[in-house]
Amino acid sequence: MKLRSLILMVCLLAGIGAFAQTNKGNSNRPLVQFTGIIYNADSAKVIVPYVTITNLSNSNSVYVGNYKGYFSFVVHENDTLRFTAVGFAPLDMVIPTDLDSRSYTVRLAMKPQVISLPAFHMFPWATTDEFRKDFLTMKLADDDLELARKNLSKGLTTVPSYASMPRDANEIQSDIGRDMHNRVMNSHSLMPNPLLNPLAWGSLIKLITDGGSKSKN
Repeated sequence: MKLRSLILMVCLLAGIGAFAQTNKGNSNRPLVQFTGIIYNADSAKVIVPYVTITNLSNSNSVYVGNYKGYFSFVVHENDTLRFTAVGFAPLDMVIPTDLDSRSYTVRLAMKPQVISLPAFHMFPWATTDEFRKDFLTMKLADDDLELARKNLSKGLTTVPSYASMPRDANEIQSDIGRDMHNRVMNSHSLMPNPLLNPLAWGSLIKLITDGGSKSKN
């Protein structure tokens, strides 16, 4: 018990001695009235309001600039000050020594700092049960193979559907080439008349007969 009290007393005396030494070191340095205005480094006309100023050399004493970026407080020569603000990079400066007067005025510029935050995704389900329910009842879209199968179904590949579809360029070119070939082949002979062809008459009668039977049905 006595040993613990002795250790506590030694620590207390060491702390008091260090504090006294610090105050003694600060008292040896002259006091300076530090005044200034803080601007945005990207625009000399835009001020940075409510900047936090920390005196790192004097027990981290904290001061705050006003809404116009103005500040004024007392420091010691050779003190290190840190200026911080939301959206700006920290700025450190040291009060110079051997000043001609007991006041020091500065115009500081803080550089904006852009911080990229990770992407945040929001989902319309409040619980995992709601997500599971919607997932089980979800209707999936058809893939390319299923779409091709539906487009080639029997209901779409009938003769009337082909008849209603316009001819493409390849089909038109083939018909024109075939017609030109027939004209070249028959240029020195008489063109056959389909009315005198008995096979053509038979095909015509068969088409008329088939059409009449279909209409009766």
